[in-house]
Amino acid sequence: MSDEAVGVGPWPGAWPQDERLDPELLTHGDRRNVLDAYRYWRMEAIVADLDTRRHPFHVAIENWGRDFNIGSVVRSANAFGAAAVHIVGRRRWNRRGAMVTDRYQHVLHHDGVASFAQWTAERELPILGVDNVPGSVPIEGHSLPSACVLLFGEESQGLTAEAQEAAEVVLHISQYGSTRSINAGAAAAIAMHSWITQHAQPQH
Repeated sequence: MSDEAVGVGPWPGAWPQDERLDPELLTHGDRRNVLDAYRYWRMEAIVADLDTRRHPFHVAIENWGRDFNIGSVVRSANAFGAAAVHIVGRRRWNRRGAMVTDRYQHVLHHDGVASFAQWTAERELPILGVDNVPGSVPIEGHSLPSACVLLFGEESQGLTAEAQEAAEVVLHISQYGSTRSINAGAAAAIAMHSWITQHAQPQH
């Protein structure tokens, strides 16, 4: 399928009088990967609308090496309406997997676990680690706070010891096959959806 088949073409007829709409998109069409309700909207207008209905959970991921999963975590956070994504460690990360959703999602940076933990403490947001380490608790059936931060480690090493210590609890996703772990991006999506099933209204 070509890009031309995605989205909508130029606005037919007289333009609607709506300050949320982008003249460039009205002129040339809107081929972005956005909901139909946001067609022709300015990016700033979409972000402002999302800000009125984001959920109170946050997502954080440690970034000490070069983890290519961060982009997919950001994309899932946008899809599930997370309040913000926090990058802990290296500021730079591979944005390719985000598929441009980082433009619509608040992404914050923290130099290390200590500064991140201080940020969450000041806002009374409990940190819930997600990793299959000894002593972790199954996420299935665990009551997740409405306002919280889901913290994930890197693909290779998982949550650092410092991150585990900062967490109120460390949860794991139950697995039934032969592999030791699942992809960090997939794990993040599963954990976010676990929060959704407990606190969000179904979309129709």
